[in-house]
Amino acid sequence: MINLRAVMLLFFALIAAIGAVVLASKWLQARSMQTTKIVVAQQEISMGQKLNLDMLKLIDWPKNSVPTGTFSDLSKLEGRVVKSTAQPGELILENKLAPEGTKGGLSAVISEGKRAITVKVNEVVGVAGFALPGNYVDIIVNTNQNDGSQDEQNISKIVLKHILVLAVGNEISSDENKPKVVNAVTLEVTPQQAEMIDLSRSVGNLSLVLRNQTESQDTETSGITKESLLALKPMLPTSTPAVVNKVYVKKVSKRQPNVNCTKVITGISETVECF
Repeated sequence: MINLRAVMLLFFALIAAIGAVVLASKWLQARSMQTTKIVVAQQEISMGQKLNLDMLKLIDWPKNSVPTGTFSDLSKLEGRVVKSTAQPGELILENKLAPEGTKGGLSAVISEGKRAITVKVNEVVGVAGFALPGNYVDIIVNTNQNDGSQDEQNISKIVLKHILVLAVGNEISSDENKPKVVNAVTLEVTPQQAEMIDLSRSVGNLSLVLRNQTESQDTETSGITKESLLALKPMLPTSTPAVVNKVYVKKVSKRQPNVNCTKVITGISETVECF
């Protein structure tokens, strides 16, 4: 016989569990629906550009997952300068803005303690136009090396690594998928690196080497010369020819001793007898 009381208790426990799940689901849903207003870009904003209210808009964002550095008041962003290009719908964060009072332009995007220097390039030196703002490059100098002898030899050497491209030509933003051939590239460097570039372009020719965006490890090189490029072995110095002493040997002929010979004829044969 089935225990009716046990069945009733099991039924009420099942109803209570279902009710608890429903209540918890409604509570979580209500909590996730709590939103706040934050500022995002309404259009593409180029690096170094000043913000105005037409470029921005407010959207609803889950209140419990608001990123650090967001803004909820459009008026606080009026006149601020962005340090990197912002795409439509992208959050406007404090760490992507230049300090308050900064004027727009290239100077607004230069990091503190850094300098901007422009290098003249052509299609080859400028990596066929693929060195775009935001990319990183290495710098190679090709010059003459004086090894102490009268003859100088060419050498190519990477002198600077992981250098940020700030602008190409007179643009500080560009379509990342579209290369652009220009006659000048502006780089972000330290003061000492600026001196190295200035000296390098006065003593030789510069070339840019495009590098991976995420690569941080550098490879040390010793440079390459024409001799090592062509795998030429240095010529050994010419040695002084050895002196060969010729020995002359005088040949002494032996004198034959005095002998007496007699011709003997026997029949048809003839012989000579010497004594």
